[in-house]
Formats: sequence, structure tokens, C-alpha cells
Amino acid sequence: MPSNGAIEEAHVPLLEDLASPTAPLKKERVEDEEDKVLAKRVWIESKKLWHIVGPAIFSRVTSYSMLVITQAFAGHMGDLELAAISIASNVIVSFDFGLLLGMASALETLCGQAYGAKKYYMLGVYMQRSWIVLFVCCIFLLPIYVFASPILKLLGQTSDVAELSGIVSMCFIPLHFSFAFQFPLQRFLQSQLKTGVIAWVSLAALVVHVMVSWLFVYKLQLGVVGTALTLSVSWWVLAIGLLGYTLFGGCPLTWSGFSIEAFSGLWEFVKLSASSGVMLCLENWYYRILIVMTGNLSNAEIAVDALSICMSINGWELMIPFAFFAATGVRVANELGAGNGKAAKFATIVSVTTSIIIGLFFWILIMAFHNEIALIFSSSKPVLQEVNKLSALLAATILLNSVQPILSGVAVGSGWQSYVAYINLGCYYLIGVPLGYFMGWIFNQGVMGIWAGMLGGTAIQTLILIIVTIQCDWDKEAEKARLHLLKWGDTEQQH
Repeated sequence: MPSNGAIEEAHVPLLEDLASPTAPLKKERVEDEEDKVLAKRVWIESKKLWHIVGPAIFSRVTSYSMLVITQAFAGHMGDLELAAISIASNVIVSFDFGLLLGMASALETLCGQAYGAKKYYMLGVYMQRSWIVLFVCCIFLLPIYVFASPILKLLGQTSDVAELSGIVSMCFIPLHFSFAFQFPLQRFLQSQLKTGVIAWVSLAALVVHVMVSWLFVYKLQLGVVGTALTLSVSWWVLAIGLLGYTLFGGCPLTWSGFSIEAFSGLWEFVKLSASSGVMLCLENWYYRILIVMTGNLSNAEIAVDALSICMSINGWELMIPFAFFAATGVRVANELGAGNGKAAKFATIVSVTTSIIIGLFFWILIMAFHNEIALIFSSSKPVLQEVNKLSALLAATILLNSVQPILSGVAVGSGWQSYVAYINLGCYYLIGVPLGYFMGWIFNQGVMGIWAGMLGGTAIQTLILIIVTIQCDWDKEAEKARLHLLKWGDTEQQH
């Protein structure tokens, strides 16, 4: 036992130190240093993030602008033409767009983690497997284009809209097959941070789209058929441009030519692609169902036009969160592949915070210009009035979408696709769709009720993803990524 004197001696320096006038200054200096270190880490991570996000936003906005330009051309032909293009693109094309985009996102997990682990050869083989799987899937999905008209009638669309939408859908078949090659190419290049080339090729495709649209619609007078065909031309320009860059020396580390190994392990790849596809297509189809449900309301043509305009604006802005989705998936996958769990967590925090700030900006913009936002698509006064009524829901959807896709990007980067697919199924289709139905028809709230109910499903899904992400053990995820690469890389390591 120490003596009382020893106790006093032990306590005196501590008390003196606490009483010292320099102690608060030392504490402030330590806090300042910590703030500087944190600010530096945020700056470094933001630069890495925006290296992907910047070109990704540009390429996605230009790609989506092709659809917006097509809808604008159709909208100035008449309300029926706008409804046909909107239904064909937002229901028929988006049905398989969501599935194929989701299936291609398996590459974000595999290529991202392989690139982080410096196993470069694996990326080219993965992409070729994805081409095979997506092309076969395109063949199986072809009947939805061929039989679009009876399908839309079965879903409750009016006869004239369904017939014209069926004709437009047939013109979208080349566009449909371009997805099988373009989506894997984009993810292959993004995973190795070659985002600049995607942006430049997207710009070239947009310029081609504007020129071809002018030629087909105004010079050749091809009407709504010509308007639809322009999308197929432009998207194939995009696919061929990215393919040319890859094949002719743009990726010397990750592309070493076509390989017979692409045909091995296809069943495992199909299963991973399918879980990725289900996860993302359940999200992508969700608001397309909103348009179909609206088509069953009274005065459906005006309601569908107004809602399609809102969905187009939402889709345009959604290209920014989708860019963050891609960037977050790449950053998380790269860091997990390199074994840096804490860096993956920090990348997630920075990405979500940045996206929320951007979402708030667009929320304010929509609320401030709610009377004018539809003029680019239509000059019809009833349509403009209906869009004005829906602007508050549009703003809320944009704000919520500044969080949800980024968390989905974390899921893709971590390989949680099958788990999140169940969350999406429950929140969207067991909660959101029934809630939208009850608010729209049972409570007679029309399109606003349908949208508000379905927005509730998105809010619940986002909340669950937030909880899952917060509780994640990132070191454990890094170890899982290492084991994942060993499982998928056996063939390539033997090469």
C-alpha cells in the first residue's frame, strides 16, 4: 500500500496540470490538428470521388439527355405522340433497362475489388462473361418489345396510346441490344477509373443524336418512328466508341484480347448477375409502375403526360445520384479489394454527405420554379397545370433519391446485392405499391396519392439501408472481399 504522502505526491502534478492556464490551449491545439487531419482526409477522398463522379455525371446526363430530347421532339408533335414515346421508353425500355443495368452492376463488385487487389487480368475476363450473359438475356427479353401493344392494353392503357407505343417499341429493339455491350463496357472502364473516355464518347453520341434527330424528324419527316430510331443510332455510337477504346490499346493492363475463359464459370456469374439485376431492377421498375397505374385513372392522357414529364425531370436529376452510386460502388469495392475496410467506410460517409448537399440544392430549385419546369416538354396548359400540382412530390422524390442510390452503391461495392434485393422487394412491392393503390383509388387522391404512397415505400427502404450501413463491420467486409477474389480468381491465377 502506498503512503498518504505518496498519494498526495501523485495527485499534485495532475491537479497542477489541470489548473494550468496552458491546458485549454493544448486541448485546442490538439482539436485543431484533428480538424486539419479530418479536413485533409475529406479533401483527398473527395478528389478520388469526384475523379469518378464528375465524368460519370456528365456521361449519364448526356445519355439521359438523348431520351429527353427524343421526348421533347415527340411532345411538340402532339399529346398522343408524347404519351407513346413516354410509355415505350418509361415502361417497355425501362423494364429491361433496369434488369440489364442491374446485371451489369455485378462487374462493379468483381472488377472493382479485382482492381483494388491489383489482379488486372481478371477484369477483361469478367467483362466478356457479362457480355455473354447480357446478350442471352436480351434474346429472352425480346418478346416484350414485339408484343408491347397487347401488353400495354392488358395493363390498362388506352387503345390508341398502346398501338402507337407498340410501334415505337419495335423501333427500340436495336437500342435494347446495345445495352448488353454498353453497360459492361462502362462498368469495366469505371472500375479502373477510366471515366474520362466515357464522358467524351457520351458527348460525341449526344452530338450525333441531335444531328440525327433533326435529320429524321425535320428533313426526312419520319414522325414518331424517326424520333424513336434516333435513340437506337445514338446508343450504338456510344457502345461502339467505348468498345473501340478498349480493343485498340486503351486498357493495356486489363484487356489482353478475347479469351475462351469467358465461357468458364458462367453459371456462377449468372447467379451473381441475377441477384444484382433483381436488386436494381426492382428499384428501376418501381416508379415505372406509377406511370402504368396512372394510365388507369380518368383523363389518363393528361395525367400520364404530366407524370412522364415529372419522371423525366426526376430521371435527369437522378443521373447525379446514379453517378455517386457508381463512384461509391467503385470506391468501396477498390478499398475492400485492397483490404482497407475503414477507408471504405470513410468513402461512404463522404459520398452520402456530398450527394445530400446536391439534393438539397435541386429540391430548392424545383420548389422555386414549379410553374416553369414543364415548358421544355409541352406547351399544353392542362399538362402544365398538372405538373405544377405534382412539383412538391417531385422535389421530395429528388431529395430522397440523393441518399438511396448511394447506399445501393455501397451494397454493390460490398457484394450485398441479394440481401438488398429482399429489402427492395418488401419495401417497394409489399408496402409502397399497395399504399399507392389505396391512396390513389380508395382515398380518391389520384396521381398525387399514388405517388405519395409509393414515395413512402422508398423512404422505408432508405431507412433500412441506412441502418444496415451504420451497423456494417467494414474490416469483416474487407476479409469477405479477399475470399471473394480467391473464389472467382482461381482460373485467372492459374493463367
